[in-house]
This record gives sequence, C-alpha cells and structure tokens, in this order.
Amino acid sequence: MKNRIAGIAAALLVAVPALAASSSSPAPQFALAARGGSEVNLAQYKGQVVMINFWASWCGPCRTEMPLLESIYKKYHKAGFTLLGVNVEPDSKAADDWLKQTPVSFPILYDKESKVSKLYDVSGMPSTVIIDRKGNLRVLHHGYKPGDENEYLDNIQKLIRE
Repeated sequence: MKNRIAGIAAALLVAVPALAASSSSPAPQFALAARGGSEVNLAQYKGQVVMINFWASWCGPCRTEMPLLESIYKKYHKAGFTLLGVNVEPDSKAADDWLKQTPVSFPILYDKESKVSKLYDVSGMPSTVIIDRKGNLRVLHHGYKPGDENEYLDNIQKLIRE
C-alpha cells in the first residue's frame, strides 16, 4: 500500500507541472506601478507573447536569471514578445539599487502588496509565467536552475509561431 501511495504521489508531482505548462486559461488581468512612475496594464500587451517573471533582489536564483532574461527580451521583443519583471518586495529601494548594477531594458513593475503574485499562484522566487497572444496563461514555472532558460526559449518560440 505504501508503494502504491508513493507511486501515485510521484505521478502527481510529474503531472502537475505538465498540467500547468499546458493550461490555457485566461491570464488574470492587472495593473501595476512601473519603474519610472508610469502604470503598466497587462491588457496593453494583448496580441503579444508575454513572459512575467516574479523576482526579488534578495533571491540568488533571481539574480542569476536576470541577465539571461534580458538577453531573451533583446532577442525576441521585435518578434511580438515582451517581458515584465515583477518585483515582489514591499520596499522597492533594494530592487532599484540592484538594477543599477544589473540594468535591464524590459519593464520592471512593483507588486509591493503581493496582489498580482497571489493572482498567479506565486509560491517562491523566482516564478515565471508565459501568456500567449490571445491572453491565455500557457506556462507556469517555479524556481530557476541553469538550463531553465532553454525551456523558456522553447515555449516563447512556439508561442510566437502560433
């Protein structure tokens, strides 16, 4: 019986990420303050493939991932792709200070009260979602380890072609 339960649990652990990656439900809409003072609304990007990366300046994997995200953004933004970096810290000063050392050209948004993070079921840093051109959530990825950017690229390329 223990082996059967363990097998079921293992199957669920494998199936859950696959289900998240193949989901196609409408992405929750939001508007957040952006670095520089403007407000960014997800709806303004309908018709594009959108990656939202939830991050924090204290998060080591986020710091490692950020330059890779910048290179993905630079490579694909002219092909109908955008990337929104959503900082989840209650005080954005640490994020702003860190971004002075590691600048990015994609929009940085501030989710100081974690309202958007909760909409997207963010449970750890970093977390990344990818939304298709129709506004449907297609990928939910938790964490970062070297090589995950290849999964991002595969999904972005596929969705740009759709």
